[in-house]
Amino acid sequence: MATIRPLSGLRFSPAAGAMENLVAPPYDVITAEEREELAAKSEHNTVLLTLPEQLPDDRSKFVKYARSSSLLSEWRREGILEADQPNIYRYRQEFISPVDGARLQREAVVCLIKTEPYEKGVVLPHEQTFPKHKEDRLRLLEATGAHLECIYGLYEDAAHTTAISLNHVNWQPLVEVDTDDGIHHELARTSNLSEITSVCAAFERERVWIADGHHRYETALAYRQSLGEKDALIPEDFMMIALSSMSDPGLILLPTHRIVPDMPIPLADIEQRLQRRFNTQYMANAELPETLRNLDQPDVRVFGIALHGGTGILATMEEPEDAVRMVPGDASSLLKMLDVTILHEIILKEFGIEDSAKVEYTRNAQEAIDRVRSDPNAVAFLMNPPTIDAMRRIALGGEKMPQKSTFYYPKLLSGLLFWSFSDFK
Repeated sequence: MATIRPLSGLRFSPAAGAMENLVAPPYDVITAEEREELAAKSEHNTVLLTLPEQLPDDRSKFVKYARSSSLLSEWRREGILEADQPNIYRYRQEFISPVDGARLQREAVVCLIKTEPYEKGVVLPHEQTFPKHKEDRLRLLEATGAHLECIYGLYEDAAHTTAISLNHVNWQPLVEVDTDDGIHHELARTSNLSEITSVCAAFERERVWIADGHHRYETALAYRQSLGEKDALIPEDFMMIALSSMSDPGLILLPTHRIVPDMPIPLADIEQRLQRRFNTQYMANAELPETLRNLDQPDVRVFGIALHGGTGILATMEEPEDAVRMVPGDASSLLKMLDVTILHEIILKEFGIEDSAKVEYTRNAQEAIDRVRSDPNAVAFLMNPPTIDAMRRIALGGEKMPQKSTFYYPKLLSGLLFWSFSDFK
């Protein structure tokens, strides 16, 4: 099914400086302040490419993308970036689980994947996207002719053939770096033709689920389609991806909590409205995150509503099947019973919140609680994450979860590898 192939990755040379000053989180999790801090670390930091800066005297909003393209070319000319021979890479992350404190390791294969329309069932999405984010990535792709970050995908490997192929690879270490969040990153490679052929053949049996990077995948696909039919494969048919097995013990899915900065109803009315469909009890905001985790069971849905003043509400739905009739539309029962669907389609709509622009997002429960402590008009909605199996089944059924339903931890580090269309072989 999936067509993968090796890539000639662009990597920072020793002339670029210390690796810890060059790498960065993915573009979509960096605040403006964090971007400035990263850029100050080195004149070669990755954010200068992935998040080009809009300057006051720019003649148009597109100038910043040309700036990124020029910088990429300059770094190549000056030997700051150097191209490898065709390789398949192994990317390993070692980290402490934010859920239970266990030390874990997660591995991914970094390669090129041929982009395919979703309807072919080869690459499957699980989440809705924001059009404005895709426009930004399209402009950057057009300007640079390069994929500056990996997207993240999962494969099932039901027959364990892919795992067997990967276990026979003699990986050659390339680089290690520790980031400020305590995560250890290792990149290794193989250029052995026999090993590469075996791995590519194994993935021909696999579907790929997009775990992180829907916007970039859809951007790459739209860009390729804009070029029309070709007689042979071209560089734009491919993009860079990191692929992990769904059975990887280091695969962690975290929730994305919601914050409503300007609640449209009085806070005193929230519990009464919740009681129409949920069992409720008052609870200290600080106790909500751990209580949610402890009550996370297949046969119950539980939500924490953090309120100004320090005391929030625990809301439970002990018959998730009730959501099937409460949620409008013809979506599957599985999709309707997801925590994130219940939150958006039942809870938030009960409070008159239907516009996603009125909702903010955070992966940090404490950050959400701190927000309502300092803002008397804000309300935070905490929840548990969906399961990986639920994501798999929903995507197989051709459905999509609401935006920002999943957060795979840890994020892939940007700056270990880039890939330019000019290095397609």
